[in-house]
Amino acid sequence: MSGTTHTHIGKDGSIITHTHEVKNKNHGHYHDPEEKKRQLNRISRAIGHLNHVKGMIENDEDCADVLTQLSAVNSALRGLGKAIINEHMAHCITHAIEDGDMEAVEEFQKAVQKFI
Repeated sequence: MSGTTHTHIGKDGSIITHTHEVKNKNHGHYHDPEEKKRQLNRISRAIGHLNHVKGMIENDEDCADVLTQLSAVNSALRGLGKAIINEHMAHCITHAIEDGDMEAVEEFQKAVQKFI
């Protein structure tokens, strides 16, 4: 089992060097802690919006208002998906290509096709 060592530079300028052990050509994942925190915050906001929509339906509120709130939930989730795609492209896919892990690239392409 061999490994590939590379360095990530976080948005805060921190430098992280690590080695991915290559097992069956599956590329490891690194996620910037600050970006991960932003993504989790986006999920929390979307859950809050969705809980609000649930309450609106339970309280028989106006359907137009419910749809407006659902639109906000959809927008939040699409924004999260775009952020995940950007993060994955910047780090995981870049390193997968450097490591020759085309399987990871193909899997990501399929996931993006499902998203769009």
